[in-house]
Amino acid sequence: MSDDFEKLGGLNPPKASRQARARALAAAMQAFDEQQENATATQGSAPPVRQSSIFNRIWSPIMNRKLLAGSALATLLVVPAAAFLTLELTRNGAPLGESVQEIALKEKPKQEAEPQAAAKKAAAELARQQEVKTVEAPAAVQAESQAAASAEADALANRMASDSAAPLSAVGAVQPQMTFLSAPVARDEMLAAPEENRERFGKAESNPVKSVATDPVSTFSIDVDTASYAFVRRSLMEGQMPEPDAVRVEEMVNYFPYDWPRSATAAKPFKATVTVTPTPWNGGTRLMHVAIKGYDVVPAEAPKANLVFLIDVSGSMDEPDKLLLLKGAFRLLVEKLRPEDTVSIVTYAGNAGTVLEPTTVKDKAKILAAIDTLQPGGSTAGAEGIDAAYALAEKAFVKGGVNRVMLATDGDFNVGPSSDEDLKRLIEEKRRSGIFLSVLGFGRGNYNDALMQTIAQNGNGTAAYIDTLAEAQKTLVEEAGSSLFAIAKDVKLQVEFNPAAIAEYRLIGYETRALKREDFNNDKVDAGDIGSGHSVTAIYEVTPKGSPAVLNDDLRYATAEKPGAEASPNSGELAFLKIRYKKPDGDRSELITTPVTEANAVPSLAEAPTDVRFSVAVAAFGQKLSGVTALADYSYDSIIDLAAASKGADPFGYRGEFVNLVRLAKGFGGSRN
Repeated sequence: MSDDFEKLGGLNPPKASRQARARALAAAMQAFDEQQENATATQGSAPPVRQSSIFNRIWSPIMNRKLLAGSALATLLVVPAAAFLTLELTRNGAPLGESVQEIALKEKPKQEAEPQAAAKKAAAELARQQEVKTVEAPAAVQAESQAAASAEADALANRMASDSAAPLSAVGAVQPQMTFLSAPVARDEMLAAPEENRERFGKAESNPVKSVATDPVSTFSIDVDTASYAFVRRSLMEGQMPEPDAVRVEEMVNYFPYDWPRSATAAKPFKATVTVTPTPWNGGTRLMHVAIKGYDVVPAEAPKANLVFLIDVSGSMDEPDKLLLLKGAFRLLVEKLRPEDTVSIVTYAGNAGTVLEPTTVKDKAKILAAIDTLQPGGSTAGAEGIDAAYALAEKAFVKGGVNRVMLATDGDFNVGPSSDEDLKRLIEEKRRSGIFLSVLGFGRGNYNDALMQTIAQNGNGTAAYIDTLAEAQKTLVEEAGSSLFAIAKDVKLQVEFNPAAIAEYRLIGYETRALKREDFNNDKVDAGDIGSGHSVTAIYEVTPKGSPAVLNDDLRYATAEKPGAEASPNSGELAFLKIRYKKPDGDRSELITTPVTEANAVPSLAEAPTDVRFSVAVAAFGQKLSGVTALADYSYDSIIDLAAASKGADPFGYRGEFVNLVRLAKGFGGSRN
């Protein structure tokens, strides 16, 4: 018997007949038709089959008959390929966004056609491989082998029909048949539309480097607003970098309290201190640091206050960080006021309404109750509200006192007859009558920062952004004197640089406060105010004459200095600082001047006062956030080190918080670090 098997092993398998191939294809077609009729059956209802059974059934008969390795290899390749092809067609063929029943109904013809085509192709390929490899054999052996091959083809087709759509396991075995459907996708109407961001910020290019030879004078209005810093902080705390247009460097620097030298008398409302230091981000330049500290009015000397709370209660304010926070902020302010001060409340939403007529703070319970009754609703008619607020301010006007409208809003002036220009004209007119206007901004999403800045500037007031109750405490309680009681108005600064000592300069920040040179002496031109105890800081980056950091070429036709010419009596000066201001009730400006010399300089930044170093760190951070190219190579780590080493006394934790904000920006900044 063993000799017979050896003889058979040496023979080639018989050529497959056309009848056998036809039977294989017909069996595959019939098996798939039967399988599709049971497609709706519950998953797992098919008879359990060992995962390796299909290979055992194919492999054992073939090897027992000692067929050529080519036939066995073809079988092993075709079956997994057919299964994988059917799996991919089933998985990827279903369209997204439809229910399971819709997919089953729509895809049934496709599911029927694709597995059948795959089975036909696989069976035909197997038959072709066998036909190519077959040679003539003795009739007896050929008949036996042909019958075996026909039976094997029939069995293969049947098994492929039942197993071809099943997925392969991690080890290559065929799993029981499963139906793959796309993950459910919510319909469009079920998805919440993303909240529209309608925040608006004024666009202002960073100040350029100017040549002293052609433009030796710099003029600007002071700015004591702090809104930008609070907005930047909120953005970073919410996990995102602030928009560059939202960053105003001077407001970030002036957010912090500094212990600059101050005037000892109200007759001279403030004092200027100048410090010249090396620039930490550019070894070829220096920083000219100008600090102003306002006279601090003692409470006993503070004038009586007539305040009108103009509160936006439109539908857009119906958020916890808007109206609810606003009510808490004004409650804090009322607690700070004196019994003889007066409070009125006007709301606006669609139509303006008076919630509280002028009421003295000694009736505090009535004022607080009026604040508690505020409810959101309606659209915003800001112009009508401002008209009503000014009417109440005029009704309770205090001659020689503080008469101020305090506008609290998210800035969404979207209904009403007025344009921005109309509002500006109205506010300017009331300012001349002695009624000023300040702005408190709240919330995100539709904050109109550009309009709020314009209103505050034209109303001789300040603009603050309240993102937390702690910020309300800082702005309205701790800094109530500087926010409410002005000690000087229309404050302007002008610096003239000495071309013999300084080649170039760049003012850091104050882009929206720039003035013409002739505006400095024109008392009709409006400028910013300084409140009781206010700190104002301005920083110039200056390039000394002959420094390799000079960016502008010398003028070809400039007048050359004559050798042996007499030196100017002011040749030892680096610059000359002039400040103009008016008293709160005055119309004529007064002048303060300060020459800047090497006596104001320190040899290294480390030797500068702590407050100077910290303010330089804040200025560096603001410039980096706004994309100033001069700080492209100055890292966040350098800013962190400078700020952390110069925190000094930090009783309220503002400076420590700043260091953490820089760390957040470093994490979000990626390659910009």
